[in-house]
Amino acid sequence: MNTTSGLKWLGISMCCASGILLAGCGGDGGSSSSAQRQPMSCEQLAGMEIPSTAMDLATSGGAVTEAQVVAASGSGAAAVPEHCLVSGRIAPVDPQAPDILFKVALPEDWNSKALMFGGGGFNGTIPAITGNIAQGAVDQPTPLGRSYATFASDSGHQANALGSQDGRWGLNDEAVDNFAGDALKKTRDAAVFLIDKRYASAPKQSYFAGGSTGGREALTSIQRWPDDWDGAIAWYPAWNDAEALLAGQTYSRALSQPGAYPSFAKRQLLLDAAREACDELDGLADDLINDQRQCNAIFDPATATVNGNPLRCANGADDGDSCLSDAQINALKTMDKGVTFNFPLASGETGYPGSNVWGADLGIDTVTPVGNTVTFLNFGYTAPVYPAMPQYAPYLSVLVDQWVKYSVARDATFNSYNLDPINPAPEYAQRISELSVGLNAGTNISEFEARGGKLLLAHGMSDVLVSTRATEMYYGRLLNQMGQDKVDSFVRFYEVAGFGHAASLSFNATWDSLTALENWVEKDTAPENQITTDTVGEPGRTRPLCDYPAWPRYVDGGDPMEAASFECTE
Repeated sequence: MNTTSGLKWLGISMCCASGILLAGCGGDGGSSSSAQRQPMSCEQLAGMEIPSTAMDLATSGGAVTEAQVVAASGSGAAAVPEHCLVSGRIAPVDPQAPDILFKVALPEDWNSKALMFGGGGFNGTIPAITGNIAQGAVDQPTPLGRSYATFASDSGHQANALGSQDGRWGLNDEAVDNFAGDALKKTRDAAVFLIDKRYASAPKQSYFAGGSTGGREALTSIQRWPDDWDGAIAWYPAWNDAEALLAGQTYSRALSQPGAYPSFAKRQLLLDAAREACDELDGLADDLINDQRQCNAIFDPATATVNGNPLRCANGADDGDSCLSDAQINALKTMDKGVTFNFPLASGETGYPGSNVWGADLGIDTVTPVGNTVTFLNFGYTAPVYPAMPQYAPYLSVLVDQWVKYSVARDATFNSYNLDPINPAPEYAQRISELSVGLNAGTNISEFEARGGKLLLAHGMSDVLVSTRATEMYYGRLLNQMGQDKVDSFVRFYEVAGFGHAASLSFNATWDSLTALENWVEKDTAPENQITTDTVGEPGRTRPLCDYPAWPRYVDGGDPMEAASFECTE
């Protein structure tokens, strides 16, 4: 593997920001009726003040810093219509807190709908609001291409060279609250204010779409401000973020143990062994493990074989890249097992489920752009080392190191390795407990359901950055709270085999989720027979999206490239 050449791809942000459909059912957008007002031109928006009264949460007001007409470009699904691109800022109450920077794209021919894009990692930059939503269909128009008004923000801080891993915002209370969710509401209200000024009308439908942190933001928005949203798309949502970070600290400390960090070759060996044991559980050898739960039950790296040889090194010692040592196996099993905390969290959570490590790409390609993205978001290029965390260590290790230093200890010189995530010192336990309330999206979304909101959840089964099992927990709690019939009336949850976090070399999932959501909200047509399409592993290959907990089983004799050759089974 050419590790050096691969590093040039590391500028990519975590979980390629996902689109958030937003706008304002319920947003007043202005004080006068549209009959009394005329739409404003793009030029008239430049320099406009946004009064603090336009936003429900406390701010010092905002302003448009730039508004320019952007000519139409591209063709087909990549077509971008003529639009007014607005840049703005929302001033904090605390003068020491950073501004919230945001953008709004206002198409010349508006469809009367709005969509908000979610971010990724710790945010710090504004998602590309003229592009596609997370895992959106590549053969269908983008939200802006469909004439949506789109918008997003940096969540209330501006990142340094670490990009979405920069945690310095944790030193300021208002910035912490903004990242936890307040910036979502402030940005939504400011954007709807400008949408109303531009078109003399508030949006008729508003959607939110995001992945990872953006998925948490989608779930947070529909929980905390249900009247603002008609629907949401949440891919691989980090909804229980505080617990995910604590679990990440556990995994990072395990990988930092002597000899525990697996090389690229060892990661490939583990993937090959899991596929040998589990690939054909669904009836087809296609390098995709559809029956992941069965694989988790039967696969053990300590006893598995690969290419006819034991996966575990003889006597557990590290004998090179042809096997895994006990130190490496123990670290991997820590990730599979998950974490139970020995201190109370105000969020009410008591632990974090393990991840589907068996069959996941932990980062084996350092040459191709997608391969580098996968490696960057998983085990990275170097082992986690304390107290100075290497920039190219596992994504989660760097993320947690920043969070512990700035949000928990609030000391840039703090050695984050010293924080025990299971039994933290009392002062840190109290701080983590306080942070958990804001960082977690609650599962009580009954008000969103009552007003007719619809939610689409999706997660790749090979995701080890944000555990698929955590989304299963979220969905399970909805069932416990509301019952199957009620949940079926407004939620769909799908899992995708071979798909990791935001990108995959095995099955890079795409799905026309926006059309599915539009049809459900606007036409009362619930999603049926949904299809996901691979764009990387076997471009053009399709698989059915099965209602969880069902998964696709191959029908003997069918074309392995076609979703029609699989049946959803439990």
